[in-house]
Amino acid sequence: MSNVEVSVVLPAYNEEATIEETVEVTLSTLASFLPAGTFEVIVAEDGCDDRTPEIATRLAGEDDRVRHIHSDERLGRGGALEYAFHRAEGETLAYFDTDLATDMRHLEELIEAVRSGEYDLATGSRWMPQKKADRPAKRGVPSLGFNTLVRFFLRSDLRDHQCGFKAFSREAFEVLDDDVQDEHWFWDTEMLVRAQRTGFRVKEFPVDWEPKGDTKVDLVRDVFGMGSQILRTWWQLSVSPRISRKVSMTAGSLLVIAALVLAVTVVFDPSAVLDAIGGADVGIVAASGVVYLLSWPLRGLRYRDILDRLGHDGDTWFLTGAIFISQTGNLVFPARLGDGVRAYVVKARRGIPYPTGFASLAVERVFDLLAITVLAGSVLVGLVLTGGTEQIAEAIAADVPPVQVGDDTLDPAAAARTALQVAAAVGVAAIAGVAVIVVNARRETNLVHRAVTAISNDSYAAYVSGVIEQFVGDIETVVGDRGAFLRVGLGSLVIWVVDVLTALAIFAAFHGPDSGWEITASLVAAAFFAVSVGNLAKILPLSPGGIGLYEGAFTLIVVGLTGVSAPVALAISIVDHAVKNAVTIVGGLASMTWLNVSLTTAVEESRSAGEVEAEPTAQD
Repeated sequence: MSNVEVSVVLPAYNEEATIEETVEVTLSTLASFLPAGTFEVIVAEDGCDDRTPEIATRLAGEDDRVRHIHSDERLGRGGALEYAFHRAEGETLAYFDTDLATDMRHLEELIEAVRSGEYDLATGSRWMPQKKADRPAKRGVPSLGFNTLVRFFLRSDLRDHQCGFKAFSREAFEVLDDDVQDEHWFWDTEMLVRAQRTGFRVKEFPVDWEPKGDTKVDLVRDVFGMGSQILRTWWQLSVSPRISRKVSMTAGSLLVIAALVLAVTVVFDPSAVLDAIGGADVGIVAASGVVYLLSWPLRGLRYRDILDRLGHDGDTWFLTGAIFISQTGNLVFPARLGDGVRAYVVKARRGIPYPTGFASLAVERVFDLLAITVLAGSVLVGLVLTGGTEQIAEAIAADVPPVQVGDDTLDPAAAARTALQVAAAVGVAAIAGVAVIVVNARRETNLVHRAVTAISNDSYAAYVSGVIEQFVGDIETVVGDRGAFLRVGLGSLVIWVVDVLTALAIFAAFHGPDSGWEITASLVAAAFFAVSVGNLAKILPLSPGGIGLYEGAFTLIVVGLTGVSAPVALAISIVDHAVKNAVTIVGGLASMTWLNVSLTTAVEESRSAGEVEAEPTAQD
């Protein structure tokens, strides 16, 4: 039986120049206040590509108080610590950075705070008044900003969350480890935050600290990595527990109802909108539903092409049914939870693995966005180049007076003009992004990796670029095949052209001799633009099926670009969206009956599958 009470882990990544001295200092410091045989020092060597593994193996062979735990692949600092702590023998677990920036005279206070049972966790602090820490601006400013954000968003009482000088009781570590998700620089911050929320006793004490070597603070790591982890943890701890399906559906529905009531009662005359709907030609409205129905087999064909390129066969009609079910889920559930339903359906009925199901969904969504962007961007860029945005600006200015904010006057026309110009720039950026993906798919050099590492020399850049590469890689699998790219791309354009033709049929249903407007080439262009922008607005997961968002964007564009009045434009948008949703729901119900699929079960299963993550491999 082991007598080890304290396990100190040294996370090491390419530390060949310092690791031997660090181990020697650690052993001598621990021996100064702990009985012999009660402690161990573990070198958690994290996928190094220098001589660190060789040195760590030699040290472990020379001293039985030293252990070397090796990982073949890069786990990240948090992943390496987690892996080593699970294999440590002590009941008190500690770690500190191998550069020994924190004065080692504090090690006894760190260890004994937890070993004595007085605290469950202990951490050094470089921001407490009694500390002595020489912090250059390059380190101090980002650290202060990070800790301020953690205290504000995550309601932490600690001053310094990232000091690499911490200890945990084994009980606290095992309880917290199940919930902590980050595997890199945010790992210890998340441990401290969750420890406070769980009720563990945390001691923060000032330490003397002196920076060693150049800082590892980095744009990619700190902005994209740490910032996103703060938001993710805030959502999990403060928002998600309060959002049940019932609450989210109720809130989303109330939001949409409020928006529509406001639009109809304040901006427009409700009786005029209802009169316009009542005067629509019912036969043409029904015909528009048939037109829209034609796009669904095209969706099935496109999805079959995507799956085929990813290595799986699919039946067009089955896949059409799966899409019907998932889109119906998006109408029923908020936050586009129906998107993941398709992965469940193809897994349950055709054995297609979840990763492929989610990847194919991502590819399809990208092509949808590209097709919408091409349709909307073509009109929008043309408007900007020809000065056509003035027409929208003038229409908005005619109905919306200037807004006074303090001493400033906001001109709605100028704001609309600027917004359209920005939207045009976004369209150009999206098209440029496609060009990069196409070029990257045909080159041996990885442009994504080069772009990320160009602004970052930190090891975390590899992690960030890897995430981006995985997403882009799925797209490139299709893009890399010229035939598949053309089929999927052209298929996407045709699908959305049919969507626009459905809207044009609705326009025809509302057109009459006394309507005051004509169906002209400019109106057709405006319809393409309105449908495209309306569908882009639906991407925001604020309401089931984007109800309310689509109508608002559609109406704004139609009123700004055509002679159609505001009440009629709103009426057209409502009927257009209602027809498309009705076709989707009828097709979804029929498909659920045909394939024997429960929508509720599918949503739950797809959410669970999306949370499963592959565990990294490592070895002692």
